[in-house]
Amino acid sequence: MSLYFFRISTGRYSGVADQPYEFEDRAAAWTEMTEVCANLLGGISRGLKQNAEWRMELLDENKEPVFRISLIGESQKALGRTG
Repeated sequence: MSLYFFRISTGRYSGVADQPYEFEDRAAAWTEMTEVCANLLGGISRGLKQNAEWRMELLDENKEPVFRISLIGESQKALGRTG
């Protein structure tokens, strides 16, 4: 069993869970991360501003990133596209 931490970032704000989660392996950690993310995304996407990013990462016991899921709201005008 390995220990993992969740980190959620939005804009310049970021926070890491204080308590680790224990998963059997990386596949189990990925499954849990996608389930947690799926439960959060509806509310997050409704509040996402233009040109903003929301990110969830799963960190290993050394708090190094293992997996990342990102949601990005991009304004096409800001990207220089006219459409």
